[in-house]
Order: sequence, then C-alpha cells, then structure tokens
Amino acid sequence: MSEIRLNNVSKSFGGVQVIDGISLEIGSGELVVFLGPSGSGKSTLLRMIAGLETIDGGTLTIGGKRSEHLAPGQRDVAMVFQNYALYPHMSVRENMAFGLKNIRMATSEIDRRVQDAARILEMDALLDRRPAQLSGGQRQRVAIGRAIVKEPAAFLFDEPLSNLDAALRVRTRVELAELHQRMQSTMVYVTHDQTEAMTLADRIVILNNCRIEQIGTPMDVYLYPSSRFVAGFVGSPGMNFLKAELSATDGKQIATLGNGSDVALSVDLPPGAYELGIRPEAVQVRATPAATTGKAAVVEKLGDRTLVHLHLDDGTSLTALDGGRSEVKPGDIVHLDFDISQLHLFDSDGVAHHAK
Repeated sequence: MSEIRLNNVSKSFGGVQVIDGISLEIGSGELVVFLGPSGSGKSTLLRMIAGLETIDGGTLTIGGKRSEHLAPGQRDVAMVFQNYALYPHMSVRENMAFGLKNIRMATSEIDRRVQDAARILEMDALLDRRPAQLSGGQRQRVAIGRAIVKEPAAFLFDEPLSNLDAALRVRTRVELAELHQRMQSTMVYVTHDQTEAMTLADRIVILNNCRIEQIGTPMDVYLYPSSRFVAGFVGSPGMNFLKAELSATDGKQIATLGNGSDVALSVDLPPGAYELGIRPEAVQVRATPAATTGKAAVVEKLGDRTLVHLHLDDGTSLTALDGGRSEVKPGDIVHLDFDISQLHLFDSDGVAHHAK
C-alpha cells in the first residue's frame, strides 16, 4: 500500500500564498504528473510531500500513515532531483550505496539492493565507473538508482530530464516509462514539459495560480479541457482561439466568427460573446471552396504533416493542418474545414463548454 493523500493542504512564504487548499489522491502504483507553468506551485507541492517544505495547513498521508509532521527520512519516499548531485570521487556502485551505508544497513543487503537496481536500470556494466565517465542520461539513471535502492513507498521526480539535450531526453523518457511498467511503483513527477506529461502520466494534475485547474488522463485533458487556461497550455502547437458571437437561427446554434463566417454548433448555451477554441488538427486545409478562408503567412513542413499559419480576413491568427506533401505557399488563399465535433466554447469566466 503506497497511496498518497493530500487533504486541503496549503503553503505560504511570508504573505504570499503558493499552495491554496489542494486535495488530491494518488493511487498505489500510479504515475501522476504535476504539470504547470513556472510559479504554479508544482515543485513546492512535490517538496511538501517529500518533507523538504513544511505544510502550513491540511494533512498528508503516505501509505496510510499521517506524514505531514514527519522528517523527510521518515516518510518512506525517495526523490530524484533536476541536478544529479553525484559524488565525483565515488563509483556508480558507491554513489548508489552511500545512503544505505549511512543508516548502517548490512553490507549483504546493500549489495543485493545495488545489484537489483543496476539490473532494473540495465546498468550492470557501469557500476565501477565514476560520474565523469558517464553520459548525462547515464548519470540520471544513477540518480534514479540511488532512489530505487531505498525501496521506498513512492518515488518523487522533480524535472529530472530538464538538463538533458533533446534526443537524450526522449530516450530517457522512454526508459522512465519502462521503469514504471516494470516496478509498478507509485511515482509523482513534476515537469513544465507537456510532452513528458502526456507520454508518462496515468493522470495529469494541471496546476495554475497555486490551485488545481484540472485532473485527468492525458487524453481527457487534451480532448476535454476544463478551462481556457488548460486548453491553451496543453497541446503543441497550441489551440486556436477565435472571438465568436453565439446566436440561435431556425432552431440551430450558430457561432459567428470575427471575419463574418458562421460555424454551426451543438451546444446548450445562451446567446452571447464567447471564445471558440479548436486545435490545429481539427482545422483541415481543403482544395474546394469553403465558408472560412485565410491567407497563409508561414508554412511549416514537418515531414508527415504541414502546419499552415494563417490570417483570417479580420486579422485573426489561426493554425491549420495539411498533409506532409502540402503545396500551400506563403501568400496563398487557403480554404478551411472545421471539425465541429472538436469545437469548444469558453465563456467570460474561462470555463469550457464542449460541442456535442
């Protein structure tokens, strides 16, 4: 049993509230990612679970045990930081064993745990090397191994891949996903990189302004954002946002865009001003005339697909998707087809309403 429960926890630094009444349950064996912009409170929340920051209010339970007043070493968690913090004069084996030696664990048990961690991380051949002889990805694996040997109830990762280059970050991300599948351990992972969140998480907790904005599976968050903030933060390229006036005509609801074109919707909302949100993959370039057109400004050839950045007649910017062999060129007038099943409307409070 290694579930983590936060109940109405809060944290302030001086007079500044950084965590505001957050409640959250993380299931045993679940990989949950805290995602949000800088200053949203995600790392502070992780450090509160680890015991590196005090909890001003609320309760924390780890593995069924009240933990908010326990010292970090008593919480049965292991943390992997952004910086590897390896001892340069020690071998990989010695770095992984160091914490266990400090608590005077039996040598035979230390050896077993180090060997087991090396096997899990596929780094048996690296045990006698020093950090200077390792790549960045290998050093991060040593840092993860140092956490594994503690055999904790939960692992806490604080942006562990941010110091790696792009290609190495992709490989290490895959390794982390495989590690979770093999170990089935409870893991909490902090990142500002939505690709890491989408590919690693069982559930994503999106934080904004010291509160939870939305909790859901990666695809739920992507397809059904709860707010304009989530819709704009998750997804690359980002969601398109267009001013729209909602009205009812002949029993149908129509969203009139700033350029005068109409989009039929199936939503149960009162008439008025809204923002219409639609992801680029739901705006397709078509060869035949359409109600909505735009002028191509920038064309991004990405191999399997093409992103066309357009300006509508009223100057609104929009990104549309075309095939990898698109013939669209900057300056072309482009006809657009909206997938109305993927439309979202955001009211004046930023609350999302999804098309039916």
